[in-house]
Amino acid sequence: MKKILLHLCTAGAVLLASLVTATAADSKLVVAMLPKSKGNAYFISCKVGADKAAKELGIQLLFDGPTDSNAAKQNEIVENWITLGVDVIAVAAENKEGISTALRKAQKAGIKVLTFDADAMTDARSFFVNQATPEGIGHGLMDEAARLTNSEGEFAMIVASLTAANQREWQKHIEARLKEKYPRMKLVAVRPCDDLKDKAQSEATALLSANPKLKLIMAICSPGVPGAAEAVKQAGLTGKVKVTGLGLPNENKRYVHAGVTDSIILWNTGDLGYLAIYAGVALAKDELKKGAKAFKAGSLGTFTIAGDNILLGKPFIFNKGNIDQFDF
Repeated sequence: MKKILLHLCTAGAVLLASLVTATAADSKLVVAMLPKSKGNAYFISCKVGADKAAKELGIQLLFDGPTDSNAAKQNEIVENWITLGVDVIAVAAENKEGISTALRKAQKAGIKVLTFDADAMTDARSFFVNQATPEGIGHGLMDEAARLTNSEGEFAMIVASLTAANQREWQKHIEARLKEKYPRMKLVAVRPCDDLKDKAQSEATALLSANPKLKLIMAICSPGVPGAAEAVKQAGLTGKVKVTGLGLPNENKRYVHAGVTDSIILWNTGDLGYLAIYAGVALAKDELKKGAKAFKAGSLGTFTIAGDNILLGKPFIFNKGNIDQFDF
């Protein structure tokens, strides 16, 4: 009987230990990260930083998104995460208004919500992790375009979509800067590429055909820059039609070194993903609250909070002289 009792006690202890282990594992914070499109190299590079932060913080990271710029699909994914009962949702909003209803529902379910890269409505999230101010991005792009064209002539823009909140905001500041400082330059067309390089290439090819006086193509989504560059290269217009925009160094190095693309503007995308996860975890633990003035994010250090915006920093220009120093 003693042996039986001993075995039962031992079995009970093993079961209890396994339950405790399972409970400990289940108690990990779950942060769900939603990019505009999960196959976009820009957001893949954001995930590298997010993965690093998740490992440092000991949390579980879910990463999912549409395969292209699809606002309705983003809503579906948020609804699924509400059902799963994740702790935090971090969203790069494709459609500012469209995603906000689902995010408000998540908040009512007790899920902490923040945005990164592209914001939702302010009442649908607690904080926005902003890569740079829209004004800084728009002015930086327009000033670089003016530098490359001697501040004169026609140029065109390629955007991810005509509804993306952050792209619309950047475009507003690009056009304001154009009107303010560059009267001899003219924006002749804006074309969407659905965040796809191949479509960006075909749109750029159409722009070159329809606008023989075109001096520059500015792409404000990362697949758009190499897509436009390939179109210019294949048209035999290298050096005659300039290419610039928001892009990743690794996707554009060969075009920059070949003289097709003159420059790209961006920020450290890995740092953006890293910062978003640190902010999300701090929010879940009530370490980041409304009215906070500063926030520490691991190895990146302390960031100033302006209202409900956590700002990563200023845009950076990559060109032939420095692009090989970066690997993302």
